[in-house]
Amino acid sequence: MSAGRIDTRVAIVGAGPAGLLLGRSLDLAGIDNVIVESQTREHVEARQRAGLIEQGTVDLLAELGVDARLRREGLVHGGIELRFAGQGHRIAMDELTGGRTVTVYAQTEIVRDLVAARLAEGGPLHFETEATAIKDLDGKRPVVRARGPEGELEVRAELVAACDGFHGIGRGALPERVLRTVGREYPYAWLGILADAPPSCDELIYCHSPRGFALHSMRSPEVGRLYLQVDPEEQIENWSDARIWEELAARLATDGWTLTEGPVTEKSITQMRSFVAWPMRHGRLLLAGDAAHIVPPTGAKGLNLAAADARLLAEAIAASLLRADDTLLDAYSETALRRVWRAQDFSYWMTTMLHLDPADEGGYGRRLQEARLAYVCSSEAAARTLAENYVGLERV
Repeated sequence: MSAGRIDTRVAIVGAGPAGLLLGRSLDLAGIDNVIVESQTREHVEARQRAGLIEQGTVDLLAELGVDARLRREGLVHGGIELRFAGQGHRIAMDELTGGRTVTVYAQTEIVRDLVAARLAEGGPLHFETEATAIKDLDGKRPVVRARGPEGELEVRAELVAACDGFHGIGRGALPERVLRTVGREYPYAWLGILADAPPSCDELIYCHSPRGFALHSMRSPEVGRLYLQVDPEEQIENWSDARIWEELAARLATDGWTLTEGPVTEKSITQMRSFVAWPMRHGRLLLAGDAAHIVPPTGAKGLNLAAADARLLAEAIAASLLRADDTLLDAYSETALRRVWRAQDFSYWMTTMLHLDPADEGGYGRRLQEARLAYVCSSEAAARTLAENYVGLERV
C-alpha cells in the first residue's frame, strides 16, 4: 500500500516543541509545511519533559498566538532558592535582570496548545508516520521518506527541518565527513516524580545536600514535580513512594519548613548528559532542538533552546523562500550554536555546583561547591550572572 507523495515548501520531521513551533511560525508567514511524527498524538501530548520557560519563550508563544492558556494557568516566578548547609537563599532574578522572569508551564501543555492550533487550522500533521530516510540534500528538492498507517509516504520540499530529537534520523542524514559531535556523560541521574501534592514553596528550590542534589518544583498549585540525584545505574523499582518522600524530606530539610507529601502519579529516572552536534545546516537540511544538542536539565534550557532554534530557523527560512535572501540561512548554524554553547556552559556550571560527585571520596569537591554557592548568594555580581542566564539572555 502507498500513501503517496506530498509536495510542500518545508518538510518538518518531529512534532516536539521545535517542530511544532517552527510549523506554527511558517504557517503565520504563509509558507506551506508538512510535519511527520512517528508517535501517536496521545503519546506526544503526554510526554513529561521540561516545565520551566524563559521570558523569550513566553514572548514567542505570544507572538504565535498560542499563549491564552499559558496566561491563565502558568505560574510566573521572579526568583529561585538555593538551599545548602540547611539554609535557604533567594536569588531575586526579576530584580537582578530588570524585571525578567520565568514561567512554570509544562512542555506537555505547550505541545497540546500547538497541536490544537495546527489541527484547528488544517495544517498537515501526520502522526504515527515514521521518517525512514532523508535524501537528496544537495539538490533543489530534498525528500523525506516515511512510513505511516496508510503505507509509504514521500514528502518533497525545498528545505527539510530535522526536529526529531536525539534518537531521530535527522542528524544521521548528515555525511560522516561533515558531522562533528562532542558530549559528556555525568556520573548521576535524576529520579523525578509527579505528585498530587500542593507545592511546599512558592518558587523552585535547588538543594545541595550531603546526601545528594534535590529539586523542588511544581506543575500547578495542586501538582508537585520533584527530583532526587541518584546513581545512573539505579532502578526505579528500588524506590518506593515512601522511600522517595523520606529522601526528599531529608535532603530538603531546613528549620521551620515542611515538605508536603501526596500520592505519586508518575516516576522515572533520567540520565544526565551534554551533547552538541554541528553544523546545524548541511545543504537543504537543518537541525533544531534535541537533534543537535542536549543539556542536563539543571539549568532548564532544553525546551528553551528548542524554541530559540525554531525562532531563528523560521526567520531564516522566511527570508530565503519569500525574499530569496539566504543570508540568515547561511548563518543559522553559527548563530544558533552561540546560544547553544552559552546554555551548555550555564547548565554544566549549575549541574556541577549542585550535584555530589561520587568520586569525591575526601570531600574536597563538596567544600568547593559550598564555597561557590556561598559566593553566589553573597555577591550581587555572581547572583546576577546566575539570574541573567536562568531567565534567558536576550542576545547571545
